[in-house]
Order: sequence, then C-alpha cells, then structure tokens
Amino acid sequence: MRLKGKVAIITGAGQGIGEAIARRLAQEGAAVVIADVNLETAQIAANQITEKYRRKTLPLCVDVTNSQQVAEMVRRTMEEFGKIDILVNNAGVLIAHEITEFPEEHWRKVIDVNLTGYFLCAREVARVMRKQGSGVIIQINSKSGKKGSYKNSAYAASKFGGIGLTQSIALDLAPYGIRVNAVCPGNLLDSPLWVDSLYDQYAKKWGISKEEVRKRYEQQVPLGRGCTYQDVANVVVFLASEGSSYMTGQAVNVTGGQEMR
Repeated sequence: MRLKGKVAIITGAGQGIGEAIARRLAQEGAAVVIADVNLETAQIAANQITEKYRRKTLPLCVDVTNSQQVAEMVRRTMEEFGKIDILVNNAGVLIAHEITEFPEEHWRKVIDVNLTGYFLCAREVARVMRKQGSGVIIQINSKSGKKGSYKNSAYAASKFGGIGLTQSIALDLAPYGIRVNAVCPGNLLDSPLWVDSLYDQYAKKWGISKEEVRKRYEQQVPLGRGCTYQDVANVVVFLASEGSSYMTGQAVNVTGGQEMR
C-alpha cells in the first residue's frame, strides 16, 4: 500500500503493459484513471480493477496526440478526484521499416504518439501538479532510448527524444516539488506484440521455430530471460513512491543487464 490515497493517470492502459501498471498501482492503494484510445478496453480494465482491488477508477477515451482530449482527461480527473499525484505516460506505437523504405506518414505517427503525446500529457498534468506543489511523472521508455534499434529508426528516435524531454522537464519542475523519470524496459517477450506478431515474423525471416526465436533473444540478456510486466511495474511503483524522493531526471534500465548505460 505504498500509494494509498494517491491518484494516478495511466495512458495506454486499456491493455498490455499499461493495464498491468494500472493494476499494480491500484494494488498499491491508488485510484486510477484508465486512459486509452479504445474506450471499450479502458472500461473493461477499469471494471476489473474496481472489482478486484476495490479502488475507484475512471475509464476515459483519450488520443494522446490530441491536445483537447488530453486537456479534457486532466479536467475530468480533477473533477472526479480533485488532484493528480502520478502520471504514467505509457501510450506508444512501434512501426518498423528500413530507413530507405520508411513512409513519412509512419514516421510522423510514431513521433506524434511517442514523443508529442508525452509532451502534451506532461504539460497538462504539470500545470495541475505545479499548483499542488507535488507530483510524479513517469514515462515508459525503452532500451531503444539508449541504443539505436535495427530497422526501427522512428521508434528509437522517439525514445531518445523521450529521455531528453524527461530530463528537461525534470529541470523545469524540480523547483515545484515534481519529480520526472523514465523507465526503459527490455524485450517484453510475453507481450501481445511478441506473441501475436514478432515471433512469427522472425521465425519466417530466419527459417527457425518461434521457440528458437525466443531463445535467441533470451541469450542476449545477461540474466537469461525476457522482461516482464511485473519487472516494469516494480520500478514504476518505486519511482511513484516516496522511496525515490531524491531521484529526478533519470532513465532507469529494466533490461536484465542487456543495457547498462
């Protein structure tokens, strides 16, 4: 119950890692705003969290690239809860191409969601937190924010930019008692992205089984396994809690030693 009485907004929380983080924050005592571009999945996640953890939830349909919708998300949260203690900026997309074949519209989509969306959410929430004199902003980044990613230039660019944005707004907001950090997960090998797509793609590309694809990626990790939602949620809870009260502007690796910078 390290977050008892706190109010948290989690973007991209209708499924996947965002939903897992929302569940964990609720387990730790927080009321949670489940913001997602898909209202149906947001409502399902919110209902399940309320039923299991008996926490107050608020599902909202939010496109993080739309400044009006982001402002409305903040307004509705304040109307419902009266404060915002935590923002977890998790909404993101990954579209991969080799650089000479990268369509401009795909590039802009990745940058708009992953970087501009982060900026818009942080800006609107920071306006509330500054008046409060407290708050925590956490961006879900990636190991691709620390090292270039093969045939994945837009995603890496957005995540490198996200770390620069995290550091910059951490400096802007430190005088107001607001901390801003990023979490950089490794490969989430049990996530829908891998299970529903990447294993098949790589297996066909390399002429090997999906099990062999997984083993290849696990062998790249010094600790010998993929990153899990719980690994990420553990660090998010720490950064959201008073246990990290002297940390701001950091990009914390959760990569099993695969990335150490």
